[in-house]
Amino acid sequence: MSVIAAATTSTGEAVQFWILGTVAVIGAFSTILLKKSVHSALALAGTMVVLAVFYLANGAYFLGIVQIIVYTGAIMMLFLFVVMLVGVTAADSLKETLKGQRWLAVACGLGFGILLIGGIGNASLSAFNGLGAANALHGGNVEGLANLIFTKYVFAFEITGALLITATVGAMVLTHRERTERAKTQREMSEERVRGKHLPPLPAPGVYARHNAVDIAGLLPDGTPSELTVMKTLRDRGQIRDVSQEALADLKALEQRSGERLGREDADAVARGANPASAAENSEAAQ
Repeated sequence: MSVIAAATTSTGEAVQFWILGTVAVIGAFSTILLKKSVHSALALAGTMVVLAVFYLANGAYFLGIVQIIVYTGAIMMLFLFVVMLVGVTAADSLKETLKGQRWLAVACGLGFGILLIGGIGNASLSAFNGLGAANALHGGNVEGLANLIFTKYVFAFEITGALLITATVGAMVLTHRERTERAKTQREMSEERVRGKHLPPLPAPGVYARHNAVDIAGLLPDGTPSELTVMKTLRDRGQIRDVSQEALADLKALEQRSGERLGREDADAVARGANPASAAENSEAAQ
């Protein structure tokens, strides 16, 4: 009866398989058909989550948790972050740099399909005890995996660990670069930041209400623009607008309109107040 129960699929398991299986297949096809790398990585992450649910539903609790924590939560998210940091977009060149890689990918896919069909056919034709019986043999799923890893497959497990360690050390060696100059001390770096630089806070850029003024230099009291008020990036790009003459013209026009509105006498008073030297000369001439 236990063998029959293990080989029989319930209605809930069938519904779960067809729904999640469809999602997994759609995610797998989206991984290879989507143009943007970020979208492909997200689709692959969804497929991995569905596989983890399949493992948990079939009693393989250890594989299900490892699938979520290690593969989906760590490795796949690392790939996703790297793709997002690099900034791969659909505008990148799709020209193949390795000749024959598409045919090689097709051959690998056919080989994997043959192995998958052979495994499914062998499982459907031959009798099996089921995962429940295998877990009960050693008291649980985790205990059963530990017994197999450290007894029957201990040599393969150690070889895999040595391979991973070798790959990690090799990656560190390949990315290491010898220093060609002496490392600077904290005092030297602080002196470089201070010496020859503008110590007080930089003045604010020119402020004009009609548009954004980050690309316009502020004016000094004599009307000349100050280069310290705009960022170096805009200066190197040549995107700074010199509006010193425009600003002086606007100021002169504003003074003229103010004089006309106040009247001739008030305008003369404003002019005398703006230029004390000329006012003194006029008074001496009148005397």
